[in-house]
Amino acid sequence: MDMKTIKTIESATEKSLSSFAKLTLSLLFLLAVFLWTYTSHGNIPDNTFLIIGAIFGAYMALNIGANDVSNNVGPAVGAKALTLTGAIIIAAIFESAGAIIAGGDVVNTIKSGIIDPSAITDVNSFIWAMTAGLLAGAVWLNFATSIGAPVSTTHAIVGGVMGAGIAAAGFTILNWGSLGTIVSSWVISPLLGGLIAASFLYFIKKQIVYKEDMLEQAKKFVPFLIAVMTWAFSTYLILKGLKQLVHIGFIGASIISLVLAIIAYFLSKKSVEKSFPSLLNDRASVNKLFTPALIFGAALLSFAHGANDVSNAIGPLAAINDAIVNAGQIGGVASIPFWIMLVGAIGIVIGLILYGPRLIKTVGNEITELDQMRAFSIAIATAITVILASQLGLPVSSTHITIGGIFGVGFLREALDKTERNYVQDIREKFKKHKKELEKSQADLAKLEAVKDKNKQIYIKIVELFKKIDEIEAQVKQEKKDFKQAKGAKYVKRDAVKKIVAAWVITVPASALLGAGIYYMIKGIVAV
Repeated sequence: MDMKTIKTIESATEKSLSSFAKLTLSLLFLLAVFLWTYTSHGNIPDNTFLIIGAIFGAYMALNIGANDVSNNVGPAVGAKALTLTGAIIIAAIFESAGAIIAGGDVVNTIKSGIIDPSAITDVNSFIWAMTAGLLAGAVWLNFATSIGAPVSTTHAIVGGVMGAGIAAAGFTILNWGSLGTIVSSWVISPLLGGLIAASFLYFIKKQIVYKEDMLEQAKKFVPFLIAVMTWAFSTYLILKGLKQLVHIGFIGASIISLVLAIIAYFLSKKSVEKSFPSLLNDRASVNKLFTPALIFGAALLSFAHGANDVSNAIGPLAAINDAIVNAGQIGGVASIPFWIMLVGAIGIVIGLILYGPRLIKTVGNEITELDQMRAFSIAIATAITVILASQLGLPVSSTHITIGGIFGVGFLREALDKTERNYVQDIREKFKKHKKELEKSQADLAKLEAVKDKNKQIYIKIVELFKKIDEIEAQVKQEKKDFKQAKGAKYVKRDAVKKIVAAWVITVPASALLGAGIYYMIKGIVAV
């Protein structure tokens, strides 16, 4: 199947699957979760909130798939290393695999220690708070997705649980230290991601792109960069994605990953050498060498994300399950039954397929122009930043890291890419020169037309001037178009930056207000 056919299928699918159809499929999934929970837990006393919690957890999982998964595959799609359809297939497979295979450990029911559960002495109030927090986080994610803003699902659920907890037991329930780390992550995550992504792109530009023999430089450095990426992603996967299956520290993970990186170096070196005869000494050919690494990276990021972030959908649900099934237990941790894990995994995949394309396009295309080497820099920055932050004890968000990486490579192009800047300047100067020539020719034509009947030679000159004017007009139009394209592709879109940063800043407080409001609504309904 060629690229044209795939794009045709994507376009047809997007047009044929209406908003109503997407909503219907989502509701059918929620209905299936309701029926399963009702039939499988019908003998449990007071199971109403378990059923409601399951529906809200499924709704949260749908929104995680719609919003958060875009960060893993969006850069690869924007760089055209993957088609939108290919990215959705890869993400769906590896997100669900990560959630089911490696996502089943115990989770903190109040997420990151943001509240003290012992402060809620009444089990019903605890169940209401978890239910309200879950719904609040899901509603906020739904809104963020509708406006095209990629936000942290962890922050959304933390805000929802925090607001509901305050409504249930007052401000004394808050863990202010954890709240401080959440706020600091708004700054730390995008800055670290942006700096590391920009550093890798700067290295690629200086060592490969700006050299006269780009292919020879690529032969030397691309295998090395892929080896570094292999080390970073393997370490990231072992420490984060597989932590529920194997318990290996940073040193052990680094050693295992180093062996894999050495293997990757020799394999990629052989692959680069094999592809040399079909490549040209230009940037497009160098970009092609990064495509396999981007596909590999998108798959591993999706697996690790599924393993980690499925708990955002089902953590509070697991807490509700423990409190109801275990007769009033309000512990700090809650084991996750397999059926709950399955709800989270399936919900993420359905949300991705139905609503994920919009955010994937936002991340891949609507912030800055990406190619393979830029997307590679963003992907490797995500893995390295998470590893570095975890070792230093710094709070980070993978969503903020990825978007920060996109900002970083975009702003680096503005600051350092002299080749593109000079190209734009050259076009501007040519445009001014040809515009003056056009104006002069038009003035000469006006003079000659006044006396064209007196002299045959003058008439010939008029005809020549007409041709010249047509040629210059066409050239001016093309140069004006080239200038706009060169300038427009060069800069990070400020409107996108403002919208995304604003969504980041208000995610926790907005979710908290929603959580508190929903808690009071539930309490009022139940009290009646």
